[in-house]
Amino acid sequence: MTAYRIEGKPLIWKKPGTRLALVCLVAASVGLSVAIISIGKVLLVLILLLVLLTDYRSAINRTALRELWTPLLATLVVLVFTLSLLWTSAPLDSALGAVGKYGKFLLIPALIVLIQTRHEAVYALIFFLGGQTLLLLGSWALYFHVPVPWATSNMATTAYAVFSSYLDQSIMSAVVAAVFWHLRTFAPNRFLFYAATAVSVLALGCVFVVFTGRTGHLVGIAVLSLAIFFALPKRYRFASLLVPPLVLVVVFLSFDKVAQRLSAVKSEVSAYSAETGQESSSGTRLKFWTTSVEAISQKPLMGSGAGSWVTEYNRIEQLKTPLHPSLGVQSHGNPHQEFLLWGVQLGVGGILLLFAFGGAVLLDLRKMESPIARAGQSVLLALAVSCLFNSSLYDAYIGDFFCVSLGVLLAYGFHSREISRGSVAAGLCSTLKMKIG
Repeated sequence: MTAYRIEGKPLIWKKPGTRLALVCLVAASVGLSVAIISIGKVLLVLILLLVLLTDYRSAINRTALRELWTPLLATLVVLVFTLSLLWTSAPLDSALGAVGKYGKFLLIPALIVLIQTRHEAVYALIFFLGGQTLLLLGSWALYFHVPVPWATSNMATTAYAVFSSYLDQSIMSAVVAAVFWHLRTFAPNRFLFYAATAVSVLALGCVFVVFTGRTGHLVGIAVLSLAIFFALPKRYRFASLLVPPLVLVVVFLSFDKVAQRLSAVKSEVSAYSAETGQESSSGTRLKFWTTSVEAISQKPLMGSGAGSWVTEYNRIEQLKTPLHPSLGVQSHGNPHQEFLLWGVQLGVGGILLLFAFGGAVLLDLRKMESPIARAGQSVLLALAVSCLFNSSLYDAYIGDFFCVSLGVLLAYGFHSREISRGSVAAGLCSTLKMKIG
């Protein structure tokens, strides 16, 4: 690796300790406040640019960027949204704000490039899971009315969220449960194996017992179903189609909060269909979704540009009620559905781009060791389910969480694979030497 120096001293971003400290800060920060996350990710992306500009010839950087599809697709997402500024119908400040929100995709290539050894990847994973464990313990403490001085959420005493909302934390808890469950096989001793299992159970308990977020409940059911699918022998996996509905029934009958919240969906949808005018979470989403489909149908090729959802929603609703514009014009930032949000902004191609990004992550994960691949696939499934009912990649807190989760897991899997390749190569060389000798 090339050493860049100023007056005999290495540049600060070239120091492994400084780089690793920043990576660990970002990995841990997705369990902390938005302010810490924002500072960490800006510094991380800045260091990424400096490293690529000054040390692009590094074998590690070139290998990671050449062999993995995810960094390329993540960068392409940011470029496409930036390019859409040329035709956006949104005000400039809203358009730039949207591009900034999707800039979080750069966290993925940043983590993959800046984590340069398996040893560093282990540290990043420890800080990531450590931060999430503290978050889980904080939520359980709040649930049992134990004071948590650092809890800053306005939902801390009512919904037991430590820093953000119960919706974000319920989704995060489900993801963390899956990651701990699948990676527990890497534990070096029995104590850590059972500790990881216990944290996984605690995290899933947070989803179904502590929090009331319906999206979190669905994500929990999805990752639990996927874990059962992986545990089934291959000859029985044909029965995996029955797993999700069975898990749903068991969870519905076992946890009161899940039953109450899922039952509420039926009444909310019925009220929306009857046009009672009663506001509800499900009714609002259905209204947003139908209007979003109309916006996509009007501009299917290129969409309306970055940050244009509010503008297009207001325009369509005002056309429906021209005599009462105050009833049609709203100021909501997103339709609570990521796929439709991309469709409004970038057209049908935007929806395909989001699918392509998910496909790139899946393709990269399938090249890695089974526990890492399964943990990453659980994160990807959680993201897909979450995006069906929320704009999870657009939102700040939960979007950063998903990008950091994927970045850390992909870096860990990539460097673990490199070590395996090195071991195989060393074994082959030893065998050849013995034969030649």
